[in-house]
Amino acid sequence: MTETQATTDPQTKADEDIADIDVLILGGGINGCGTFRDLCAQGVDCLLLEKGDFCQGASAASSRLMHGGLKYLETGEFRLVRESAEERNRLLANAAHYVRPLPSVLPVRSRMGGVIPALKRFLRMKSSINDRGSAITRLGLTMYDIYGRNFRAMPNHRMLSRQALDATVKGIDEGVIGAGLYYEGQISHAERLGLELLLDGEELHPASRALNHASVEAQEGGVVTYLHEGRRNSVRPRIVINAGGAWIDSVNAALGLESHLMGGSKGAHLVVENPALLKALNGHMVYFGTKDGRVNLVYPFMCRVMIGSTDIKIDDPDKAVCSQQEADYLRGVVSEIFPGIPVTEDQIRHRFSGVRPLPNADGDIGLVTRDHSIAELELPGGAPVLCLIGGKWTTFRGFAEQTADKVLAVLGRERLRATHDMQIGGGKDYPAPNARPAWVAELARKTGLPDARIEVLLARYGTRAADIAPALGPDRALRSLPEYSREELEWIMRNERVGGIDDLLYRRTTIAISGSLNDEVRAEIEGIVEDRRKAG
Repeated sequence: MTETQATTDPQTKADEDIADIDVLILGGGINGCGTFRDLCAQGVDCLLLEKGDFCQGASAASSRLMHGGLKYLETGEFRLVRESAEERNRLLANAAHYVRPLPSVLPVRSRMGGVIPALKRFLRMKSSINDRGSAITRLGLTMYDIYGRNFRAMPNHRMLSRQALDATVKGIDEGVIGAGLYYEGQISHAERLGLELLLDGEELHPASRALNHASVEAQEGGVVTYLHEGRRNSVRPRIVINAGGAWIDSVNAALGLESHLMGGSKGAHLVVENPALLKALNGHMVYFGTKDGRVNLVYPFMCRVMIGSTDIKIDDPDKAVCSQQEADYLRGVVSEIFPGIPVTEDQIRHRFSGVRPLPNADGDIGLVTRDHSIAELELPGGAPVLCLIGGKWTTFRGFAEQTADKVLAVLGRERLRATHDMQIGGGKDYPAPNARPAWVAELARKTGLPDARIEVLLARYGTRAADIAPALGPDRALRSLPEYSREELEWIMRNERVGGIDDLLYRRTTIAISGSLNDEVRAEIEGIVEDRRKAG
């Protein structure tokens, strides 16, 4: 065969259209985002594909807490609690623009209640705990402090008498005799943190790319074909990472692999506008046991109140919605702890539900481990498929590190950089409280925007506000939602891979999750999106 014949051979041309890459990550939830950044930091060529928008699934439906997992002590998952507490403390430093301390109250109704049921749960026996007394609460919080001693970022717990509790949080049920006061982490904008991990990854290693609204069509001979922006593309990865969360089995099916790895637990939440409840909480989360043996939470969130969450077994993650029954349940459990402050249906401003990516298991869904693990499969061509099972927001960095180390071992490469102290997105060089006024004043001087506007941008985007503010120009406030401007939304659409209006409303901004979305707001923003589309 001549050289000319070889270059026109159809098979050769087909091979030329196939891109060889080190790692293909399927799924842009928090586990996929964290793994992408870690691998990029090691100089590994990665392609991440997300069928919807980044952090659209379970990663957008959490309780918005970066927590150590206090309740996991009851099931004996001490390693998970230790890792969670350490990662929570790291995030307070590495993502200071979005993760902040949240003082939390754990009410107790007796001295010795819950000891026997807790022992049964520790032994993996089915048991309902509807009374966590002060003895077991004190023990649990002491262990919690010990596990969080590394990278200490918050005070140790202390026990409150009923009188001290009343001075801290108002209106708690009279049957409560005291409480434990401890600290968790709260994340204001989880989806943006996931996006920033991806943007950081691409900056660390420009050869890598993360794509949303990209669907896998087929796999043949180790070649994966996907559709993005109406165009078919093919890649031949050395390693595939299935970070599909609750959809891991369906992602494997698209690759031609049969698996039954996943179970699923649906968790629903409400965001309500209840001024009396917001005032009573006084800036605290109340993490409380209910009559049905579950643990629920209520805490201040974006000038409203977050209530969560249910824990219901579900087979199809695409059918996860917050049902009316769940909404009624969540409103009802608040009355158990705040009997004098009813939460009414008309106070609900936003409701959402997601599926926890739990391993397939029989029995009580509440006892299924929340720890993370990696299952290994293989494509017909021999490329390993690493399936990321479980995990939670707080531990994403540790899970990503574990996954990246396994990938590096397969590739025969060394780790170049640790991620323990790697700041994320707008958390880079985030000013300490006493330095923020000077930071704000300097950016206001450079851009001509008022200090108050810069403060808003800093709170929303961290130090990325320094990139956004100079581009705002006239900074025209929306008629329906003056706290946002047309130019701010246009900047997001230009720079942050917005595929449609829901990406903008639900994930790039807090318009929906904060309860600010209504018909008027949606209509005005739809007009801005349409103008952007017409302008190309």
